[in-house]
This record gives sequence, C-alpha cells and structure tokens, in this order.
Amino acid sequence: MGSRLPDFLLLGAPKCGTSALHNALSGHPQLFLSTPKEPKFFLTDGPPPDSGGGPGDLATWGEHVWRRDEYEALFTAADPDALCGESTVFYLYDRDAQRRIRDLLPGARLIAVLRDPIERAHSNWAHLRGAGLEPEADFVRALEREEERIAAGWAHFWHYTAQGRYGGQLEHLFSLFPSEQVLLLRYRELRDDPAGTADRVCRFLGVETGIVAGVSRHQVRPDVRGRVSGPTSAERAATLPRFADDVPRVAALTGWELDEWLR
Repeated sequence: MGSRLPDFLLLGAPKCGTSALHNALSGHPQLFLSTPKEPKFFLTDGPPPDSGGGPGDLATWGEHVWRRDEYEALFTAADPDALCGESTVFYLYDRDAQRRIRDLLPGARLIAVLRDPIERAHSNWAHLRGAGLEPEADFVRALEREEERIAAGWAHFWHYTAQGRYGGQLEHLFSLFPSEQVLLLRYRELRDDPAGTADRVCRFLGVETGIVAGVSRHQVRPDVRGRVSGPTSAERAATLPRFADDVPRVAALTGWELDEWLR
C-alpha cells in the first residue's frame, strides 16, 4: 500500500475536548484516526529538542513522530476510501506548524474547538498541577510566570495565556487557508450537543452523518472536577485583562457572540 498523509486535522485548542472528539470520530467507518492521537509531526522541522524545557517536557518531546516515513506509517492501515486524520492540539497555536501544514497539506480540512480562554487556561493549569508537574499552586501566579517560562523554552502546554489568545492564531490560519477548509466549533456545543456537533464535523468532512452517537462526557466537562474546581470569580477578574483585547477579534472572525467570555 502506498504512503498516506492525513486529509484532515483536529488542530486545537488544548483542554477543549479534542481527545473526546478524536475518540468519537475514530468509530466512524469512513474515517481513520491516528494512534497516537497527537503525533506532533508539524511542530518541528526535524527532531524536537533533547534538553531544557519545563517539568515533563523532555518526555513529551520524546513522543514526537517527526520523521516523514514514520508519520506516513500511522495511516497505512486505513481503508483506501477512508479519510485519514490526526489531532495535535498545538497546531493552531504554533504559527510555524500552520505554515508546515499549508506547505505539505494545502487541501487539508482543519477543525478547531475553542473554549472560554479563562476556563481553558485554568483547566490547563489544573491538568499539569494534578499531574504533579506544575510547581505553582496559585493559578494567577502561574500566569504571571508565563513570560519567563516561555523565555526559558518551556513547551507549548505551559503557555496558559498565549494559547487562549485565539484571535491572532485564527488570523494567521485564515491567511494560509481559505475559510471553507476550516471548521470552528465552540466547546460548549461539544459539551451540550455532542452528537449534533459530531454530525457537523462529519458534514464538513463529507462523510455520512448519524453514525457517531456521542462524545465521551468524561473528556468534555464544565471544568476539571476530580482535580480542582473551576476558576473562582476573583481568578476570573484577575485573568480577564489578559484576554479582553483578543476576544473581540475572535468574535469578529467567527461571528460568535462572546460576551460571556468577557464576564
């Protein structure tokens, strides 16, 4: 069987239910989703870093599928008529990754799920805190340390604020790909209407609808129950200025009403 490359990518954002959507779509007979879910192929042009970073980053970099032949091998088991896809959530955030995707897969269909950026950042922090990797017990203090961490080469998952400033990310994406190749979804749609949202994705990809029954509620939930509660009102108030200028850009690009993100 000849080499295969993906026809579509779920490209962000982290902590927005992408894993649940990936797993749900993998049960569709006309779709083939990669294992691992996040090969991270487009994040580097060559091998990933082998030193530095934040807690746990070296182990994560070691998981990159960065050789072209190994990346193609992820899709060789697909039925010839199936559409292939993968789900690396950092592709939307990483402008270089977007360019690499455009250069290798100019016709790819791209899907991104976006969440209230404060909730997303808090869930991201709580995930790393719960994993024993985040040394900062205070969410707001962790955000204050973000610039120094980025300067020190900590990996994307630590960029709590920057990953949620979707406006610039989307503007760059739309400078590379026509809008008809991009499907943007809201996290709350995936949470509240998982089967309907899965059907939207299937229609976008041009495969049969009504097959994906739903999306795992375990991976799409209001916050991060089981680790900590969601952001407090004080944390929201302290964090909102980091996103206040970007949310209107997202609203303008998507046509979504996003006043709730600014409260």
